[in-house]
Amino acid sequence: MENLDYQDGNALAGPLSEIFTLDVTTAHGTCAGCGRRGALAELRVYGPEPGLVARCPGCEEVVLTLVRGPKDAWLDLRGSVSLRIPITE
Repeated sequence: MENLDYQDGNALAGPLSEIFTLDVTTAHGTCAGCGRRGALAELRVYGPEPGLVARCPGCEEVVLTLVRGPKDAWLDLRGSVSLRIPITE
């Protein structure tokens, strides 16, 4: 790979802070398992211990997991193909 100009991950701080200050449950996701599209608010969430597991209401595949520790949180979205997040200006 050629030596291309790039920024480190800190360049994401501003754009991501705009996204995650919104109500993410209004975002529309696509399930990686069955392709169903819908608002995150429609997912079936199980938990809270040891963390939250959100499953697709169509195929019951895990779409996301959220685990919180005393100082950190882990968000795994591998069961989601994409998220469409409404941004108001």
